[in-house]
Amino acid sequence: MKNRIINVKGAEVTIATRHEQDYISLTDMVKNFDGGNALIEQWLKNKDTVLFLGVWEQLNNPDFNSPEFEGIKNEAGRNSFFLSAKKWIAATGAIGLHAKAGRYGGTYAHKDIAFEFGSWLSPEFKLYLIKEFQRLKDEESRATSLEWSFQRILSKVNYKIHTDAIKERLIPPLLTPAQIAIIYASEADLLNVALFGITAAQWRQAKAGQSGNIRDTATLEQLVVLTNLESINAVLIHQGLPASERLVQLNAIAITQMRSLVGMDSLQQLGNSSAQKRIEK
Repeated sequence: MKNRIINVKGAEVTIATRHEQDYISLTDMVKNFDGGNALIEQWLKNKDTVLFLGVWEQLNNPDFNSPEFEGIKNEAGRNSFFLSAKKWIAATGAIGLHAKAGRYGGTYAHKDIAFEFGSWLSPEFKLYLIKEFQRLKDEESRATSLEWSFQRILSKVNYKIHTDAIKERLIPPLLTPAQIAIIYASEADLLNVALFGITAAQWRQAKAGQSGNIRDTATLEQLVVLTNLESINAVLIHQGLPASERLVQLNAIAITQMRSLVGMDSLQQLGNSSAQKRIEK
């Protein structure tokens, strides 16, 4: 995710993503405070700060070097004590702080730590920081398609109906769990081929290294059709239709519904004449 910017009492504060978590620029936070970057080092040499950072790392970092932390903790509070973000990270393997160079360089901290630093700077500044940070997270949440999420959930609900029909009609008694899994997978791929023109395995091969699965990358229109196909396939299974016949019907339905939804004259990915052959083999 790209860096984001929030405005906190006139200061543009950068938020970066690290370890899939939000890290806030302490360097940006001190822009409008007397002392600038020196404030970060002043805060770090405080014994209470060292204790807080140590506890945070012990809770969140399994690779934290606790023996090194004990030595730093014992030195903290003395007049000669000095601690920078780089020194803290190098000595303890800490992940809560991050020092980086470049355009968005400076000292970054996990949001938990950044809020603590904000309290030390100014309680008022901390409250504005939290307010603007939450506003950003709310905007990001709204940006995620609610319709897409709804359809994904709905497709999962219908998949339960779908698998129940498979269990009733297609899975004979006394099968091993592995055999049952194969039957479920083949039925799932019947829907994949009818809608996407490829199986889940073929998608994974084509998208090597990409996370998720074929359905996680589906468009909203495809999810709508997938939801319908799952329900229709459950009915066709109860009617006793073999897989090859169901595939033909489901593919035709998928083409018709996708044309209606996206307003296209043809969908080549659905009109794959080899789909039936793959299932029959």
